[in-house]
Amino acid sequence: MSFSPFPDYKFKSILDISTDFLNEKEIKLLLLDLDNTVSPYKTQSPEKAITEWVEGMKKADIRLFIVSNNRGSRPKIFAEALGINYIGNAKKPFTAGIMRAIEISGFEKKHTALAGDQVYTDVLAANGAGIRSILVEPIKFTNFLLAVRYALELPFRRVKKGSDI
Repeated sequence: MSFSPFPDYKFKSILDISTDFLNEKEIKLLLLDLDNTVSPYKTQSPEKAITEWVEGMKKADIRLFIVSNNRGSRPKIFAEALGINYIGNAKKPFTAGIMRAIEISGFEKKHTALAGDQVYTDVLAANGAGIRSILVEPIKFTNFLLAVRYALELPFRRVKKGSDI
């Protein structure tokens, strides 16, 4: 377990994470941040591209699981729409939500990764839990404070532990 802010892998979008990449890395469980990773903030249902990406993952036997800090109904709404499990109010960067998702799913850590858009929550949580971290670019900057947070993450966004595709 590491308290590293550096991601193992980086992609422009969640949609750029392919089944080939996950199979090559022997990742069978992909934990997903919701807000600004899978969908922009305040969107109430998954876009068609996400639904198709999820279906492709399922066909390739990649299990998906939403692990979100969102305390509202959004994680449940998206999980039900996509036909996957979820944990809301995960309190990332703490690892309890991640560990619970791994336990529920029945996979080993070595076959698990978390994809998210924020270094200080998603990457720290994944690395702290001893799973691989995948950093994606945020879908949309919705407010000034979020833009500042992303700016503070720039040094960590430019460097990675692993290698990109």
